[in-house]
Amino acid sequence: MDKIDKRILHHVQQNNQLTHAELSELVGLSPTSVQRRLAKLRADKVITADISVVDPNAAGRPLMMLVSVELARERADIIDRFKRSVRSSAEVMSAYYVTGETDFLLIVSAKDMADYEAFTREFFYDNPDIKGFKTSVVMDRIKATFNLPMV
Repeated sequence: MDKIDKRILHHVQQNNQLTHAELSELVGLSPTSVQRRLAKLRADKVITADISVVDPNAAGRPLMMLVSVELARERADIIDRFKRSVRSSAEVMSAYYVTGETDFLLIVSAKDMADYEAFTREFFYDNPDIKGFKTSVVMDRIKATFNLPMV
């Protein structure tokens, strides 16, 4: 990946709706060259997804929770089973397998506290592999991005 690829990535992280012509002006290449480079970045899995960010309030899911999860035991089958359950849960927006006092950190969305309580009963309390979990309610989302610095 060269300097021009990094400039292209910088701009598509800011706005993935830019046309090849608009990108070409921003990075100093022809639209065809930009198109070819974007295709290669996608083929090489440098760009792994083109996503739209939806306002949680507009979607009717204004509550966001940060949840630390501790598994009952650390065994590969338990970890893999929990990862599968996380991937299949629409309420879990992001999940991280981490080191330290907890095993996983989750970002969970909810309509309201009753909705989150129902989620916890089904997702956590009904799962014998979970030793415990702690929830922090997000009061204000200061910054949310997947953008990586391309310097």
